[in-house]
Amino acid sequence: MDTKDNNSSRRKFLKLGLAAGATALIGAGGKALSAVSNPEAGGKETGEKVKLLSPDGTLVEVDKGHCHACPATGKEARQGIPNKKMVMVIDLARCRNARKCLEGCQGMHHLPPKIEWIKFFLLRDSKDTSPYWFPKPCFQCNNPPCVKVCPVGATFKRTDGIVLIDNDRCIGCKFCMAACPYSSRVFNWGNPDQDALPEGKKYSPETSWPQKVGTVGKCDFCPDMVRQGKLPSCVTSCPNGVYFYGDKNEDTVTNGTETVRFSELVQQRAAYRYMEELGTEPGVYYLPPVNRLFDYKVGFQDLKPEEIDLYKKEAHLSE
Repeated sequence: MDTKDNNSSRRKFLKLGLAAGATALIGAGGKALSAVSNPEAGGKETGEKVKLLSPDGTLVEVDKGHCHACPATGKEARQGIPNKKMVMVIDLARCRNARKCLEGCQGMHHLPPKIEWIKFFLLRDSKDTSPYWFPKPCFQCNNPPCVKVCPVGATFKRTDGIVLIDNDRCIGCKFCMAACPYSSRVFNWGNPDQDALPEGKKYSPETSWPQKVGTVGKCDFCPDMVRQGKLPSCVTSCPNGVYFYGDKNEDTVTNGTETVRFSELVQQRAAYRYMEELGTEPGVYYLPPVNRLFDYKVGFQDLKPEEIDLYKKEAHLSE
């Protein structure tokens, strides 16, 4: 099916679809069905009514025979890697805004330069302290708001702690983007112009590519690499060992050069989780920028003057 047909199907879904998955709203007396109402599907009347949630938030009753299931990913991709709990630790003292992690991420996911799943900020805790660089991936929350608001189950959380997006199922409603307090998601307004899948290979949310116009993308913690016993490219591409990635259940994380106990690293270095007070329980931990390896100005190298001005404004720097 070409892009035009895909877009038409998505718009038709939004027009005719009455998204389900609203059990909490329906209540004990109702019945939720992971399907969409589609009278044009030619289903036969069954006499059995089901309640569905429309895109405008209205509960309606339709005959079960007029419903057909939304496409879903395989069981393995949705359940996650058994006995794993993936976590990331970011050492802010080592970051100098080299952006090599971003390049690695884009290469691994076949993303064009205009699509960035890792954001960089220049932060300063007070006017008396020096700024530091702050890379921000998706936080893979243990209590993710994005999953709760998705009306079609396109965003889902797995047993291994990873939150993924199924672009085959995503309808582009942007509810997840509105719910995410970290602004970690990117909407594909245009055709991402990515490399096509190799012949015979099927799309999987574990690889997150190819992305599709009208859907949402984000950092995915690279579960496909974990299955191969490899590290994400953001980890191996960083020249300063900023990112530690691993399994909390095994109590081990590594940046590709150093392998350490997760529990010891976060306890001894006083790690914290960004905006943890929101109750999202992020799966990414930060080590405070103590004894920094680089002056923050090193991160201005190769940036355009307007980009530097924006970063300085962000950190409330007048110099």
